[in-house]
Amino acid sequence: MKIYRTTQGIVIESSHKLYTLKNQNWDSFINDDQLLEEIEKTIADSDPSEEAHDWISNGLLPPIENQEVWASGVTYYRSKLGRQEESKDSGGGTFYEMVYHAERPELFMKATGPRVRGHLQTVRIRKDSSWDVPEPELTLMVSSAGKIIGYTIGNDMSSRSIEGENPLYLPQAKVYDGCAALGPCIYVTDNALPGTCEIKLEIIRESNLVFSDTITIDQIKRDFNQLVEFLYREYSFPKGAFLMTGTGIVPDQSFTLQSADVIKIHIDQIGTLINTVE
Repeated sequence: MKIYRTTQGIVIESSHKLYTLKNQNWDSFINDDQLLEEIEKTIADSDPSEEAHDWISNGLLPPIENQEVWASGVTYYRSKLGRQEESKDSGGGTFYEMVYHAERPELFMKATGPRVRGHLQTVRIRKDSSWDVPEPELTLMVSSAGKIIGYTIGNDMSSRSIEGENPLYLPQAKVYDGCAALGPCIYVTDNALPGTCEIKLEIIRESNLVFSDTITIDQIKRDFNQLVEFLYREYSFPKGAFLMTGTGIVPDQSFTLQSADVIKIHIDQIGTLINTVE
């Protein structure tokens, strides 16, 4: 089951059929531990909508309103190696080795709703950074009660030159206007995604594929429920939260994003999130 947030209302996709909901508050709708059950009840009494395709084509919004986006760091072995490489000159490499093996995960605030971009919208790279990459991440949609109720695609834009200078610069490397994208939908399910679920990143520059890589989510070291438990320990989310689960696709220092690059992130069962760099 997939749900889309649009300017006209909510679109539900089930068994290749589309249904629409008008006058429904997004925050209240998604912050429901029984969301899948409620959606099934709703469409059982509804007919497919003829206007739903137009809603998605002409009014698609990022699937977030008043939620916060948080992110998990160093959850893949590849990410640990990449972080150690970028920070070796500043002496920060040992920190990433330690956090990879520690019980407590690295968690940081990524963005508030208004700073998040959606499918086919632009993302930004910092003007004071010389090495910038997208980080494709499976992202959890979590209710205010701490239940994982769905999944979406996250693009964690990162200024690796700034982060590499000193690990304490992480907020500046990660948090700025247009630093994150989510979408195109939320995949709502009561089942965990299989470990074979694949994340694929492609970067297109002037119609040419300049970077491509894939990874499966069974390479994530952390348990998703454990990540959520740490995030919710001393922090409340009245509208729910999105939690990016880290990246295992790390371009090396020979690659950096440029203006007009097109970033495509595909995750099995969810879809494809496309953004262009401003």
